[in-house]
Amino acid sequence: MELLKIECLGKELRLEGSMAGWQQLYWGGQLVSALPASANNEGLKQHQFELKSPSDDDQPSITITLSIDLTWQPFHLEYSLLKDDDLIIQGSRNSKDIEQQTPAQPIKAKPQFSWVGLGSLGFKLFKSAKVIKVVLAGASVAAYSWLFSFQFAMALIACLVFHEYGHIRAMQYFGMKTKGIYLIPFMGGLALSDEKINTRWQDVVISIMGPTFGLLMSLASLLVYWVTGNIFFAGLAAFNALLNLFNLLPILPLDGGHILKSISFSMNSTLGLMACIAGAAIGVFISYTLGLALLGFLLLIGSMEIVFEWKTRHQSHLLPLDRYGQLFSAIWYLLTVGALVAIIWYFAGSGDEMLSLPLKILQS
Repeated sequence: MELLKIECLGKELRLEGSMAGWQQLYWGGQLVSALPASANNEGLKQHQFELKSPSDDDQPSITITLSIDLTWQPFHLEYSLLKDDDLIIQGSRNSKDIEQQTPAQPIKAKPQFSWVGLGSLGFKLFKSAKVIKVVLAGASVAAYSWLFSFQFAMALIACLVFHEYGHIRAMQYFGMKTKGIYLIPFMGGLALSDEKINTRWQDVVISIMGPTFGLLMSLASLLVYWVTGNIFFAGLAAFNALLNLFNLLPILPLDGGHILKSISFSMNSTLGLMACIAGAAIGVFISYTLGLALLGFLLLIGSMEIVFEWKTRHQSHLLPLDRYGQLFSAIWYLLTVGALVAIIWYFAGSGDEMLSLPLKILQS
């Protein structure tokens, strides 16, 4: 990931690094210093390189020294840049700076003409056109009307849009430009952005805000049901809770997969991984104890997937969560899952066959 980008003698000085311990320093896009991967990935580090005038061999070379003091969790970087023995600039960076930066993009070679490239360009233009949103929304309404009534299909579409709007609001909170919401028949929806995230915290917040907004929609429907007694709102609350609960399963590319992956990949120790495994095992045990066989099975599969990929965490360009972020994210996730399960369980006890269907799906 990009740790630092400052100006040095009229050119960009950029420091890249990862939790694996390696660091690479670029001046004007050229690699000038590198540190190999090491278990000692924090503390004081120093990069040094020499600059010599190309037009005058008698001119003495200039020594540029970049000293950094790095802490990963929570992220904090102190730096000082020296020209020979003279201080040019010094400063510090934290996780907020990483969130707001726009990493340098590598220069891509100009592609040759190909039908595949032309097709890809056409798809991008088609995807970016506003008409595709209308087409997909119409197809979604038709698909859900075929399964349910038209009125319930429209209400379900509203739930999907509200869920995706939660993702959009989170992206906007981090200053990211969004491309809007796309509804996909039988698959839900998709909130798109042209910008990439820089931190695990951004990944967690953007991912969990969709189910959080979905939970708020179910709670609102539950309140309307209590006030009016209209069974329509009871069904909306129950099925919307089921929809958002499945989104929280720890399976990529679902929201839950992104959340649990960000938490577990931020744990920089075997003890942290064991805690993650223990938490997943408790979740599976509770699911099977409550008779939620499908939920327990999918939770087990998703957790195993994340554990198998845990060794690749140091190669990620995303800044990891600190200890507070890990704990806060885990509590937020568990409370959201518990609230959604409670809503499903509540309506399953009403005696109505349709309202008990979400629980039966989880018990299948």
